[in-house]
Amino acid sequence: MLAATQTPVDLMFRAFSDPIRLRILALVQPGELCVCALTAVIKLPQPTISRHLAYLRRAGLVSVRRASSWSYYTLAPAQAAFHVKLLECLQSCFRDVPQLTADAARARSIRKPGGRCAV
Repeated sequence: MLAATQTPVDLMFRAFSDPIRLRILALVQPGELCVCALTAVIKLPQPTISRHLAYLRRAGLVSVRRASSWSYYTLAPAQAAFHVKLLECLQSCFRDVPQLTADAARARSIRKPGGRCAV
């Protein structure tokens, strides 16, 4: 539920204001990852990662697919022109942030063929 002063745009900008959430967005951009993979790459406890994923879901930036007891996250399809442009901007910015480059390399090492988690 949005607060009276929070618009979807507000939620998106707040989501992008946190470095952990930016790292998560960069990691799920190429394809889905499970929570365990995100935890392994970012090196934070599962409850911390899950809290940030919940915020990203509320902002409409990630979607989840559940399979048994596993949750797989990916970027949510853009629902508005603003969302499209914001994702385009972030995609170009991701290449210039060293932490995100290091995260991507760790994520590639734990992905199975087909984008599934190998953790």
